[in-house]
Amino acid sequence: MSVLVMKFGGTSVANLDRIRRAAKRVGLEVAKGHDVIVIVSAMAGKTNELVGWVNETSPLFDAREYDAVVSSGENVTAGLMALTLQEMDIPARSWQGWQVPLKTNGAHSAARIVEIPTENITAKFAEGMKVAVVAGFQGISPEGRITTLGRGGSDTTAVAFAAAFDAVRCDIYTDVDGVYTTDPRISDKARKLDRIAFEEMLELASLGAKVLQTRSVELAMRYKVKLRVLSSFEEPSDEAGTLVCDEEEIMELNAVSGVAYSRDEAKMTLTGVEDRPGIAAAIFGPLADAGVNVDMIVQNISDEGFTDMTFSCPTDQVLRAEKAMQDAQAKGDISYEALVADKNVAKVSVVGIGMRSHAGVAAKMFKALKDENINIKVITTSEIKISVLIDRKYMELAVQALHDAFELEKGA
Repeated sequence: MSVLVMKFGGTSVANLDRIRRAAKRVGLEVAKGHDVIVIVSAMAGKTNELVGWVNETSPLFDAREYDAVVSSGENVTAGLMALTLQEMDIPARSWQGWQVPLKTNGAHSAARIVEIPTENITAKFAEGMKVAVVAGFQGISPEGRITTLGRGGSDTTAVAFAAAFDAVRCDIYTDVDGVYTTDPRISDKARKLDRIAFEEMLELASLGAKVLQTRSVELAMRYKVKLRVLSSFEEPSDEAGTLVCDEEEIMELNAVSGVAYSRDEAKMTLTGVEDRPGIAAAIFGPLADAGVNVDMIVQNISDEGFTDMTFSCPTDQVLRAEKAMQDAQAKGDISYEALVADKNVAKVSVVGIGMRSHAGVAAKMFKALKDENINIKVITTSEIKISVLIDRKYMELAVQALHDAFELEKGA
């Protein structure tokens, strides 16, 4: 029997009416003969509420207890979805991460999947269960404690199940009808893409696009999972949504496929740092140990043996970064004059596999920003993306300007 994985995001299961709507979609796939694994997120807003309670209780929280609290939202949704399917006379059962079991490492709040044994769920399918409703975002550590996979982790759960069960497809249901050239809420010229390459989707996801979690795209690319992003609020159709696929499956590649942004960025600068071999390791080692996700890095030209080191990180990790640097300085591992944090910045990026064969992308990007009088603070590049850090107040203007400059509304 073929297995289909269907993942429903928070807005798709935000209340009982939406859970019933999602359950009807599941019923359609069961009627086609599939055994279905449904991965559910917490109801919209619930995880933010739980995270808020944790932060209010303990700003520098114990990650094990954080996981115990924030994983509860998905458990509620899974139970309600299973009950709804049972009311539709569809044999269904809810599964929490530890019951599968979805085995992870012990990195609480950012755990990575180690293994998904298929025996338990496969046995229940053989006994007549048609739908396994699995709580996304969570697993179990080697020590037997609940772990979570990081925000957006239900996407990763879904792709991992699709790979483990050799599913015919993994459908990610959300509140948008596919992947767009940029956020339609910012640019009314944003265009839905019929297909996008794994590498492009991976960059967009890592640069701030909220459609898919980065690690879910990594898994899909590695295991060749057929991945489709579509809306749970539109009529079912085989042509709906955006297919995330290999580059070879796309006929024509634009220089730029999309514009991504992230408003929750902070620029941090260490001034008066001793310029010596190993100083970068002495700075970024403690940051990594503290769980700070460093992105852009710029080191200024040395002046009489001293330099400035600038890096970006999420705004909610600024306190951790400051403490890590203060502790490193107290130990004598590093020395610096000051640590300056600027939380009023945003990251804007252009992404496209076509950059490999198109010249002048950087020049066009920088000119578009210059024409809008937007100053660039930091620049980073890779083979298929260019990112800049700018004042946050100009973020939407920058996205619109870049979308227009590359004429993304026109397609290939």
